[in-house]
Amino acid sequence: MTSLAFAVAPSRTRAIAAVLALAMLTGCSYLRATPQARGHKVDDDLVKELVPGTSTRADVTALLGSPTAKATFDDSTWLYLASVTRSQIGRMPAVDSQQVTVFRFNEAGVLQEVRQLNKDDSVPVDVVSRETPTPGSEMTFLQEFLGNVGRLNPGAPAK
Repeated sequence: MTSLAFAVAPSRTRAIAAVLALAMLTGCSYLRATPQARGHKVDDDLVKELVPGTSTRADVTALLGSPTAKATFDDSTWLYLASVTRSQIGRMPAVDSQQVTVFRFNEAGVLQEVRQLNKDDSVPVDVVSRETPTPGSEMTFLQEFLGNVGRLNPGAPAK
């Protein structure tokens, strides 16, 4: 005696499978990482209040706060950095948007130039994968093995 209660037509099975797959895929949007704002985003209206040739470092600090960074070899260039990142597979951050506001001052501390850069202005940097050799640290397997003989003596009294 066979039970026909669980028998379903093949076309209906495909439709049910398609509906279930669609329902499962819509739930994947809940697993997407939330964006994280980082840095000090500068308001464009505040930047318009600063006048090159007139405004000073004190004016910029009073209006925007201290800079995120100063140029490595040039103390007269201030950087305000902001980005929105999102974690991807493997916890690697991906940059959704990026804003860099650059303020350049002269020797007297007067603002000379204001530039705003975004993600499109960034330059990719190739990371070198080689290692820096360290002289004297290259040992053969036999040297490493024999170098440890006698270091651990379980029968010796503790000092």
